[in-house]
Amino acid sequence: MIKILTQIIKLSSDRRKLYYLLKSITGIFPKELEVYELALIHKSAMIKADNGEIINNERLEFLGDAILGAIVAQELYNKYPTVNEGFLTKTRSKIVNRSFLNETALKLGLKDIISSQSRIALEKTNIMGDALEALIGAIFVDQGYKGCQKFITKKILVPYVNLNEITKHDTNFKSILIEWGQKHKHDIQFITDEIPDNCEHAPVFVSSVEVDNKVFGRGEGSSKKESQQNAAMEALQNVSLRKEDLS
Repeated sequence: MIKILTQIIKLSSDRRKLYYLLKSITGIFPKELEVYELALIHKSAMIKADNGEIINNERLEFLGDAILGAIVAQELYNKYPTVNEGFLTKTRSKIVNRSFLNETALKLGLKDIISSQSRIALEKTNIMGDALEALIGAIFVDQGYKGCQKFITKKILVPYVNLNEITKHDTNFKSILIEWGQKHKHDIQFITDEIPDNCEHAPVFVSSVEVDNKVFGRGEGSSKKESQQNAAMEALQNVSLRKEDLS
């Protein structure tokens, strides 16, 4: 901490302001501020180094894109231990896409610290998403994989990604769970009850999923199919957390 304070004191006023903005955005104490400054320079800014070479964030963007994809893939791999690679690839593509990155960069507040051509409307271009990837690349260079993973998880995935919403509409969780049960020789049973309608509400279906006679998931829905899908989705998440309950 003393070393960090010494580094901050040596910074100019503008760079000290940037340091604290980065700390606020990322939750990280930057060690090498220069790499973060580079991450925020879009090629349209036409900034040149002392030797006349144009400098920008494209190399860090390339690095950040690869790191983001790897960390999201790891999170999905751990969260959904029973699904195939097609599901994982499709889900990752819904998270690591330009629209989501642009929107997330705006929410994080990168717009106020990016260097670009002044006439460019940042929110109408991909500059924001590119800068977020470059920032991820800078964090990787400065903090390593663990620091980068912490930033992506706490500042991007947890607040802005709802995996249940992303996956539930076009994924047949019931089929995935049944296939998993057949492959690993576990008995899968769905139990569904209908709560009758009344004057104000339509019927509600409530389902539970039993794996080897133990409940691993529950779900509700306006149809039997929807309730079983929701129950299967919860069960798929729980099979990796409750391995001791599997016979």
